[in-house]
Amino acid sequence: MSANQADKTYNVLFLCTGNSARSIMAEALLNTMGKGRFNAYSAGSHPGGTVNPLAVEQIKTTGYPLEKLRSKSWDEYATPDAPKMDFIITVCDNAAGEVCPIWPGQPISAHWGFEDPAAATGTDEEKRAVFSKVARQITTRVNIFNSLPFHTLEKTAIKREMDAIGASQV
Repeated sequence: MSANQADKTYNVLFLCTGNSARSIMAEALLNTMGKGRFNAYSAGSHPGGTVNPLAVEQIKTTGYPLEKLRSKSWDEYATPDAPKMDFIITVCDNAAGEVCPIWPGQPISAHWGFEDPAAATGTDEEKRAVFSKVARQITTRVNIFNSLPFHTLEKTAIKREMDAIGASQV
């Protein structure tokens, strides 16, 4: 293995529909937990334009700079001058009937289905509990993803590992 392979920084785009909670939390968690190994981004196919305040509460505990958080369209990452993505991870909940965006091109893609905490109803504490649960689930998957030895794996093996992370029950 060359030093270049071991030192590679991977670009990861987390996608969902609204880009207000799950993908934003995943972006912040991977950027924080990856310690420079990843440049994580997030976007939505139909972004709401604002970051959910309960998602911000979850992210605040990580130390991630809150000023970096913004809801944005995936169109930002489809331009010729945008960073080339190594991984695309959708985080919508197919079981709830959400339609996940599909990213064209050659990046390794995976699906990590999480319920949408922004759709939670009830008291503020009940909503906060859903956000906390989803944040823990995302943290678990990001920990597994972050521990993969990408520099030693072939693309097909990485895809297999990504699928296994997406299929894991949290």
